[in-house]
Amino acid sequence: MVAKIKSGDLVKVIRGKDRGKEGTVKRVLKDDRLIVEGVQMVKKHVRATQQGQQSGIVSVEAPIHRSNVMLIDPETKQPTRVGVVIKKEARDGKVKTVRVRVAKKSGKELA
Repeated sequence: MVAKIKSGDLVKVIRGKDRGKEGTVKRVLKDDRLIVEGVQMVKKHVRATQQGQQSGIVSVEAPIHRSNVMLIDPETKQPTRVGVVIKKEARDGKVKTVRVRVAKKSGKELA
């Protein structure tokens, strides 16, 4: 199965305290959660683990559920749903079926 949202995708938050913010997906975690750059910021207390390292309070990104974000269409720059199209492609002299992610609004393939 092809993942609808992958790391490196540009997404927009559609629900929650950070509604309207955009960012790139840093990591995709199990149980349908994502870490998005600049979204869902929380304060974390950090202890100095080495001699000379600074301890204090640091802002880090917390995971957000994938249902609360939408992928941004590269052509229209608007949030869009993601579909999957099965194509036949010639590779190494053989015809193989390949699943490709497609933006529903514009119909363009996603990288």
